[in-house]
Amino acid sequence: EHYGDERPRLINMYGITETTVHVTYRPLAKADLSLAADSVIGRAIPDMHIYILDDTLQPAPIGVSGELYVGGAGLARGYLGRPDLTAERFVPSPFADGERLYRTGDLVRYLADGNLEFLGRLDHQVKLRGYRIELGEIEAALVGHAGVEQAVVVAREDSPGDKRLVAYVVGKAEAAVDAASLRAQLKQSLPDYMVPSAFVVLEALPLSPNGKLDRKALPAPEQGA
Repeated sequence: EHYGDERPRLINMYGITETTVHVTYRPLAKADLSLAADSVIGRAIPDMHIYILDDTLQPAPIGVSGELYVGGAGLARGYLGRPDLTAERFVPSPFADGERLYRTGDLVRYLADGNLEFLGRLDHQVKLRGYRIELGEIEAALVGHAGVEQAVVVAREDSPGDKRLVAYVVGKAEAAVDAASLRAQLKQSLPDYMVPSAFVVLEALPLSPNGKLDRKALPAPEQGA
């Protein structure tokens, strides 16, 4: 507090083992505490190249989510003894001859100021009524609600043949959170098919013994939730 947010300097760094190890960085300031997007991972470190690409390996526009691909000096050669997995995850770059890119499996998007926002994992992608839905994108929109501290969205099938999106939220201290306000918040930025049909407010998200989210322990929503 005596030195403000300059000393010591806090840096948020995103990285993965296959890039040995860091990819992006973002110096943190007090203003970050009030950001609607709470998973901003910043910009590429100087010797790394990052791309946000769609399914056709075309760059995603600002504000549109896509998979993060990484290239540059830190890229690993591949997986030892796993040529099949190496070929799947380390792919030729469509932008530079001889460059390889690593498919991270992470869903991100560019913010208007050029920083990256982390939205979640692509393996949390679902298909519902013919639409491919990024659950991380819905979760990011929920956290943008002034009263929401944490949010998780899952596709549940509590009744055979009735698959639907359910949102679980943990509210901030003394904040009033209800399904109507959450639904209204999402409709401002998401299409109707991405708005969950049920909302469940929890005191805390269930965790496994190792401290990770236990999705199987998320309760079924009550009728009319």
